[in-house]
Amino acid sequence: MSHIVSVSDLTQALKDVLEAEFPFVWVRGQVTNLARPASGHLYFTLSDAGAALPVVWFKNSQGRGNRGAGGGQGADRVDPLTGEVLEPGRDVAGSLADGQEVLVAGRVTVYAARGAYQLVAELVQPSGVSDLALAFEALKRKLSDKGWFDEARKRPIPPSPVRVALVTSAQGAAVRDFLRLAEARGTGAELRIHSTLVQGLAAPAQIAAQLDAVNADGWAQVIALIRGGGSLEDLWAFNSEAVAEAMVRSKIPVVTGVGHEPDVTIADFVADKRFSTPSAVASGLWPLRADLMQGVDALEADLARAFLALLQRRQAQFSELRRGLAWLSPVKRLARLDEAWLDTSQRLAAAGGRMLDARRERLAAAVRGLSRAFGPAEVSAFQAQVQALAGRAHLAAGVALAGAEGRVRVLAARLAGLDPEGPLSRGYSLVRIERTGRFLRSATDVVAGDRLGVRTADGEVAAVVAAGMAAGMAEKKSGEG
Repeated sequence: MSHIVSVSDLTQALKDVLEAEFPFVWVRGQVTNLARPASGHLYFTLSDAGAALPVVWFKNSQGRGNRGAGGGQGADRVDPLTGEVLEPGRDVAGSLADGQEVLVAGRVTVYAARGAYQLVAELVQPSGVSDLALAFEALKRKLSDKGWFDEARKRPIPPSPVRVALVTSAQGAAVRDFLRLAEARGTGAELRIHSTLVQGLAAPAQIAAQLDAVNADGWAQVIALIRGGGSLEDLWAFNSEAVAEAMVRSKIPVVTGVGHEPDVTIADFVADKRFSTPSAVASGLWPLRADLMQGVDALEADLARAFLALLQRRQAQFSELRRGLAWLSPVKRLARLDEAWLDTSQRLAAAGGRMLDARRERLAAAVRGLSRAFGPAEVSAFQAQVQALAGRAHLAAGVALAGAEGRVRVLAARLAGLDPEGPLSRGYSLVRIERTGRFLRSATDVVAGDRLGVRTADGEVAAVVAAGMAAGMAEKKSGEG
């Protein structure tokens, strides 16, 4: 659980922050809801088109600037905050009225009883138009016509620059405030102070020269042109054309923080980026180191959450893959196959049993049918018929066998008469000519010298045809012809 604070502690913390950030500001607006209680304090609201700010002007601060330097009522009065010479006899507190345009200088604080912030006024001045204001507007129109205020001309400011050149008075309060705020912001940067006058007739030339020197050096990433608050006359060096021209020709981006919140100078219009005060320049160039640390913590928390979510997704994927792997593992597969085989065996055994039962029933039915169709009388009749047919078949087989034996004897005699080797037993012989491999049928089939094979009933005799015999055979054949 986060730390719980009381309302008073939180209000006091907000009061400390506001008073530290806005120790002294100038605010321009219109007086409304003016109240003059018996205490002599003045309460009113400072308003413009977009907002309203409660203001309290205590009695002891209303006489500021009403007494002259010599103590007399007729002497010139000098504002101790701005050095402005006030006209004699002017009573701002007494003449203040609803609807009046004023400049109010003071500090921002928190009124704890109501939980509201307010401006405690130290000085209130009517807002009028002077010769310097007219000159300011004329120069503003001139430089605007030249295009020096165009946003397209302006360059972006690098985020969290590490090399910044300060063009300001080294002895001014503005540089001390800037350095104090810069020390607690960003991740570290180098600063070079280019000291110059920021007020008086010689100030514009010195400011322009320092801007040119920073560009010639080429070291800085950003030029910060800063000055504390003051009257229009005090800030007039930043309303000169020489300073504006030096800013336009600068190759390095220039930011400004001149005066207080309502103060606007020509340099602010020309600058690549304008901040309301020197402190605002430091705040704008670098984020609070605490904010950076908080951002790092937030990023760390986001990273931790993202990593946890990633880890959970990976664990879910792992579980899913593990279930899938378990389903596909050989052991599980064998177990499933064994279970399926057992189930199939049981179903097969059951089906076989049912089939055997059905076959037994069919066989029993057939037996019963046969028993009904073929009783003892029918079986005896069939046996008698079978015996009669067997006797007839035996007689027919004997007659057929006798006829077949007679035909075999006739055929055997005929076959023996046709046997070429039969005559050999009666003294005949077969003569084969070895040269032709044929049997000798004529005397002309041989010539002198032919070898003959004479086959008899009990063997074979080799012979050779003589020359005379062959010639006699040939003559005998010729005489016969």
